[in-house]
Amino acid sequence: MAELEQILDEVRRVALLAGVAIAALALLGVLLPVGIALFLGEWIFGSIGWGVLHGTLFLTAVAITAVVSAVAANRAAIGRAMGAGALVGIVVAVLLALELPNQAWARIGESAGLGVDPAVRPLVVGTVAGAVVLGVVGLVMGLRGGSAAAGMIGGLIGGAALGAFSSITFGVRAGAGTGIAAGLILWPALAGLSLAGAGIDAAALKARFWPSASLEAGQQTLDWLRSQVPGGPRS
Repeated sequence: MAELEQILDEVRRVALLAGVAIAALALLGVLLPVGIALFLGEWIFGSIGWGVLHGTLFLTAVAITAVVSAVAANRAAIGRAMGAGALVGIVVAVLLALELPNQAWARIGESAGLGVDPAVRPLVVGTVAGAVVLGVVGLVMGLRGGSAAAGMIGGLIGGAALGAFSSITFGVRAGAGTGIAAGLILWPALAGLSLAGAGIDAAALKARFWPSASLEAGQQTLDWLRSQVPGGPRS
């Protein structure tokens, strides 16, 4: 009896240590990617905030893409969304890191002889240009959708905000970080829009998880077995 109690104590001890080891490994699985994201944010972009932002956006994009892939199984649309996100991210990163939009707005304002303080000239030109361009785009889209006023107002507001944002002098690190963030936002957005546009085919989704062929074969086998029983029902 004493020996059995000793064995049980040893089993409990081993189970406790195994639980501690599993908990430590689970914590490591969380701590390691978080630490890497924070380290890369500080090392590459100069702030751990970038690591938090990029890590959050990336995990959100993976989650949304996984859901879209599971429900719609449209690999082509998902691939296009990821490719578009990567392309836009690279373009935005290059433009903002080199401060090309800011320089373009400054030169346009200078060429137009705009009597505004050179320090705020890119902001003014960018805001106005963005509002005009996206206002026209919003108006056209609104006319097609039956709401021209709403489309134009939305375009004006969005364009002004985008133009003002593009006039900021980001610098290399902040510009590159912003570009990556833009790509990580666009990727899941396009994946979600692909699902919203195509809709969910309930019949196709059911066919993926409902073993209709196996059920039919099983029913045929059951009918055959019944037919072999003397006096049983004939199909």
